[in-house]
Amino acid sequence: MPLINKPETRTSAPDSALTRLRVVLTVFFALDGFLFAGWVVRIPAVKHQTNASASTLGLALLGVSAGAVLTMMFTGRLCRRYGNHPVTVFCAVLLSLSVVLPALAHTAPALGAALFVLGMGYGGINVAFNSAAVELVAALGRPIMPSFHAAFSLGGMAGAGLGGLVAGHLSPARHLLGLTLIGLVVSAVAGRALLRSAPPAPVHDLPREERAPRRLDTRTRGLVVVFGLIALCTAYGEGALADWGALHLEQDLDASPGLAAAGYSCFALAMTVGRLTGTTLLERLGRTRTVVAGGTTAALGMLAGSLAPTAWMVLLGFAVTGLGLANIFPVAIERAGTAAGPTGVAVASTLGYGGMLLGPPAIGFMADWFSLPVALTSVAVLAAVAALVGLAVHRADARADAN
Repeated sequence: MPLINKPETRTSAPDSALTRLRVVLTVFFALDGFLFAGWVVRIPAVKHQTNASASTLGLALLGVSAGAVLTMMFTGRLCRRYGNHPVTVFCAVLLSLSVVLPALAHTAPALGAALFVLGMGYGGINVAFNSAAVELVAALGRPIMPSFHAAFSLGGMAGAGLGGLVAGHLSPARHLLGLTLIGLVVSAVAGRALLRSAPPAPVHDLPREERAPRRLDTRTRGLVVVFGLIALCTAYGEGALADWGALHLEQDLDASPGLAAAGYSCFALAMTVGRLTGTTLLERLGRTRTVVAGGTTAALGMLAGSLAPTAWMVLLGFAVTGLGLANIFPVAIERAGTAAGPTGVAVASTLGYGGMLLGPPAIGFMADWFSLPVALTSVAVLAAVAALVGLAVHRADARADAN
C-alpha cells in the first residue's frame, strides 16, 4: 500500500511541531493570496496606464500564465532535490519582488514581461507549499487541506480590501511597492521559521523503493487528469473574477473604483467562509456531494454575477460563486494525491492553476468578440462541467466497485 494512504506511519514529529508547521504554512498561503489580490485590483489602473485594449490586456495577462506554467513544470523537481520548505521561501521572495513590476510598465509588451516574472513566483510557490501541505495533511490524518486554501482566500480578501481603500489615494506603483516591502518582511520572518521546521516525512526516511516517483498505470493517470480538469474548471472562475471582476463592475455598471475592488473582496470573503467550514462539510456530505453542490451553486451565482443589471446584485452573485467554488479545488488536489501520491498532486495542481491563469486571457478575447458580461458566463459553464464530471467519476467508481 502506498505510504500516502497510511499517514500515521509517515512521521514521528510531536504534535507541537506539526502545529507550528501548520501555522507557518498558513502564513505563506495567506501571503500568496494577499500579494496576488493586491495586483489584480489595480488592473483597471494599469490597463489605463498602458492604453491596452481588452484583447491586448488579455495577451499581457498571458505572461502570468506562461511564467507560472513554465515554473510549475520544474518546481516539483526542485522540491524533490532541495525540499519543499526552501523552495517555498525562495518563491515567496521572488513573488514579493515581482509584484511591483506591472505598475512600472507603460506598454503592453513591458506589462507582459513583468507579469511573466510575477507568474514565475506565483506558480513556483503554489506547487511548493501545496506539496508541503499535502505531506502535513497526511501526517495529521485529517482533511485540513481546505483550511490552507482558506488562508489564501483570506489573504486575497485582505489584499483586495486594502487595494480598494488606497485605490483613490495611491498610484499603482506606490501601492504595489508597499506590498513588496510587506512580502519581504513576512517572507523573512515566516521563512526562518519554515526553514527551521523539519518536514513531517523527509525523503531520506522513506524506503528506497518509495523515493522515486511511482510509474502510474493508465487508469490512475486518467483519474489524475480528471481531477486536474475539475480543478481547472473551478480555478478558471477564481482567475476570471480576480482579473476581470473589478473591470466588469467599473466598466459595465459604472461602479466607483472602491466599489469595483469590493467585488473580488466579496468573492474572496465568501470563499474564505466556505473553506473554513470545508473540513466539516466534507465529513458530513462527502467529496462527491461537496463537488456537485458546489459546482451547481457556483454556476447559478456566476450567472447572476455576470448578467445582473445592478452592482449590488453582481456583488451578491460573486459571493454565491465564491461559496460554491470554495472546496472543489482542494478536494480535487486531495483526490489526485490519494490516487497517485506527489506525482498526482503535481499534475492536478499544474492543470488547476493553469486554469486560473489561462482563464483571464480567454475572457479578454471573448470580451472583445462578444462583451465582458457574456464572457464571464463561461465561468458558470465550467463550474457546471466540474459538477457533472465529479458526479460521473463517482458513478464510474461505484460501477467498478460493483464489478
